[in-house]
Amino acid sequence: MRCPCLSGLPYAECCEPLHLGAAAPTAERLMRSRYSAFAVGDEAYLATTWHPSSRPADLTLNPDQKWVSLEIVGRTKGGLLDTEGTVEFRAAYRFEGARYEQHENSRFVRLDKRWVYLSAS
Repeated sequence: MRCPCLSGLPYAECCEPLHLGAAAPTAERLMRSRYSAFAVGDEAYLATTWHPSSRPADLTLNPDQKWVSLEIVGRTKGGLLDTEGTVEFRAAYRFEGARYEQHENSRFVRLDKRWVYLSAS
């Protein structure tokens, strides 16, 4: 199965290892793995990779919402030696026959040596 994050790699070689507990090396890899988690319905991974200060108390994904594409627009910092970074992206999904797009600039920080999602603007 091709990875939902559209990296071109199989899911088993791309986002699945992160979903199974491997640490994302960069903020962009975490962002891609979180997109894939939305696509495959992995609520536990989304909660685990969400900063405790901004994590919602309840995270329930709608199984009728189908994520169909991801485009990375830009990034700042978020590399191997950084402690914070941003990833701007556009993600498209289908819901009840219509196509929608989410455009976001996500903020990531390292927490206990692991990247986590903090907030969006």
